[in-house]
Parts: sequence; structure tokens; C-alpha cells
Amino acid sequence: MSTLFTKIINGDIPGRFVWKDDDVVAFLTIAPLTDGHTLVVPRKEVDRWTDVPPELLNKVMSVAQTIGKVQVKAFGAPRAGLSVVGFEVEHFHVHVFPATSLADFDFGTVEHNPDPARLDANAAKLRAGLVAAGHGDSVPAD
Repeated sequence: MSTLFTKIINGDIPGRFVWKDDDVVAFLTIAPLTDGHTLVVPRKEVDRWTDVPPELLNKVMSVAQTIGKVQVKAFGAPRAGLSVVGFEVEHFHVHVFPATSLADFDFGTVEHNPDPARLDANAAKLRAGLVAAGHGDSVPAD
């Protein structure tokens, strides 16, 4: 049975993608901690991060780092936060988000009903930043 993320990756459920390549995708979460909160997800379904093949884990983390650098610049944050949780969807993924303090890491404070227009604008901002940083080959049109 496909995971929720596989359904998003396959286009069965809409997603605000900011990165797509043969191995990894990244899209905005619908429950953000901060503006620009992105999930970096391998196309391959693997539940636990400890079971991800090392090459794929390295690729996911490399994409997460690239996105984090752009988030810091695009959203004016002093740092990019990164978290691997794994309880909400049984498909390994990395949360990457602009962070201004430790309070930004509290998943009890996610925004459950963000404005879709704001999510669209945040995705556009990230895509533009990734293109400007030289990653246009992995940035989808929308």
C-alpha cells in the first residue's frame, strides 16, 4: 500500500513541490512550524531513517542542506532547523524550516490551517531561491 507521501509524489494528492530529481523530492508541509517549512522525501518508500541505504540518506541530507541554505536567505532566518521524526507518516522524511529560536522546533505549535495563498507564496519564494542558487535543473515550475 502506498504511503501518503508516495501518493503526493505520484500526483494522486496535490503538493507544493520545490525540488524534484530522480531520487528525492521536497514539498511544503501543510502543517508548518514556520513559513517555508519543507519536507525532503526519498521517492523510495522506506519507513525508518535507520533503514535508508547510506547513498540515499546522503542524497536526502544534501538536498535538505541545499534547501536550508536557501530558506535562511529567503526568509531572513538566522538558522535552518532540521528534524527527523518519523511518527506522522511511515515514509522517511526530513523536516527543514527557517528557525529563529528553539521554540521553532516545537511540533506542538504547528499551524494546522495555514492560508493556501501564503503556502503558494512560500513555495514560489523557495523555488526562486533555489533557481538563483544554481539548482534550476531540480526545481519544478510549480
